[in-house]
Amino acid sequence: MKKHLTCIIVDDEPPAIRLLEKYVDKIPSLELVKTFTKPLEVLHFLERNLVDIIFLDIQMPDITGIQLSKIVNKSTHIIFTTAYPEFALESYDVAAMDYLLKPIEFERFYKAVQKIQPKKTSSQSNSSLKNKYIFFKTDGKNKFKKVFLTDVLFFQGLKNYVAVQLEDEQIITYSTLKHILEMLPKQDFIQVHKSYIVSIEQIDQIENDAIWIKNRQVPIGNTYRKDFFEKINSKEI
Repeated sequence: MKKHLTCIIVDDEPPAIRLLEKYVDKIPSLELVKTFTKPLEVLHFLERNLVDIIFLDIQMPDITGIQLSKIVNKSTHIIFTTAYPEFALESYDVAAMDYLLKPIEFERFYKAVQKIQPKKTSSQSNSSLKNKYIFFKTDGKNKFKKVFLTDVLFFQGLKNYVAVQLEDEQIITYSTLKHILEMLPKQDFIQVHKSYIVSIEQIDQIENDAIWIKNRQVPIGNTYRKDFFEKINSKEI
């Protein structure tokens, strides 16, 4: 599997380039090849080089980002970066992967890149969790339910109880999030809120202050935000 996605940044404003350079540097699976302030230079570069992603401004001298996107190799993914929302509809006509409005937040940038990242096969993504399970005490003094960790979406703290959320079932057990966290493999689960622990492999989308898992929304608490983004950015994709 290819470890890195190569990319270039095209923007006639150096401050915008510097910001995207910082964002690219935060994602280990991205490799920045070159930056450009003059879009016509990009055409000469792409005649001899292939890249996976172009972070492309729209309003530029000589040739617009929309025009440039129609010329580049179809195997190259386009992510537009612009201050002008009125070009969004036209960007979809050229099959852009995403459309980021300035000022661009890192979470939004990360979400756009995630659309392009090569996916692990199920056997690879679950390798550290495969065959691992926990017995959770449920109704009754001696009733326990075996739950494989690959099936867990997230844990939700409910005062003296914890809800174990599976895709089609919720199990309530008498415990605390702190105790649950101590039993979980740290490379696969992370606390993102005072009331939530999530499975990193189950995350479908991250947007603003929320994580989406199988159409369920989990909030990201301010106390946990920094550690959470450092953790997901350190995961090899």
